[in-house]
Amino acid sequence: MIYHRVALIGLGLIASSMAHAMRRAGAAGEISGHARSAETRAVAREIGLCDRVCDSAAEAAEGADLVVLCTPVGVMGAVAAEIAPALKPGATLSDVGSVKRSVIRAVAPHVPPGVHFVPAHPLAGTEYSGPRAGFATLFDNRWCILVPEGADRAATDRLAAFWRALGANVDEMDADHHDRVLAVVSHTPHLIAYTMVGVAEHLEIVTESEVIKYSASGFRDFTRIAASDPVMWRDVFLSNRDATLDILGRFTEELFVLQRAIRMGDGALLHDYFTRTRAIRRGIIEAGQDTPVPDFGRSAVGQAGE
Repeated sequence: MIYHRVALIGLGLIASSMAHAMRRAGAAGEISGHARSAETRAVAREIGLCDRVCDSAAEAAEGADLVVLCTPVGVMGAVAAEIAPALKPGATLSDVGSVKRSVIRAVAPHVPPGVHFVPAHPLAGTEYSGPRAGFATLFDNRWCILVPEGADRAATDRLAAFWRALGANVDEMDADHHDRVLAVVSHTPHLIAYTMVGVAEHLEIVTESEVIKYSASGFRDFTRIAASDPVMWRDVFLSNRDATLDILGRFTEELFVLQRAIRMGDGALLHDYFTRTRAIRRGIIEAGQDTPVPDFGRSAVGQAGE
């Protein structure tokens, strides 16, 4: 056991997977949880997700050794202010947000003296959301990035041990570097996927039924992540605006190069470009970061779990 009591504030995919992974590893003695939605709390109670599902965030956080903010990043500051009086001295406060600098700015002012704030980001997920979407193996061989920013070393090491127990590999970065890396590997790809679905929607010569009927693996697989929680991604893009806009600019430049090569019939450039990028893609697969996720066989897409 790494923590006697862990509190999960927000009960979506990541939190529910953490609960399952904690039980698998025996990493926590007791798990408490809270979700803003009464419906989500009812589902969590029905499936026995936590030992205690509380009607307030402060109640869930009271007495916990580790409190993890699993809400959309846009509300983490308000949630931190709400639970601050309930945080016990010596506890660790963390999060799972996909953006770090804005979360630190929003949360840090509300952290009481004696509480250790260690931001974190597990790089794992599916397009499903809600408390039923979680599964114990979500974090296996995935990376969890810690952003201690001067936090207590012992608290940071304990949180790292916790994430390793949940199956993750652990690394550390500063907040600005994290946000730039994630703009490349996650945020911009999600925005492009959303855009591609939007393009298909607006093409009047391609009806919606044709897009659905003839969407072979290319369109289907590329746009899978466009089914992700819209609230979460709205907050991510607004919170990581500068890095995302920078990477989008670079993407546009690359796209113009390929556009010109196609127009000019430059097959050599296209072949070289695709060869280099295929090698990178194969490297991702060889690194074990392309593991299939379970097919839940349910319509959980788009259900908020905060």
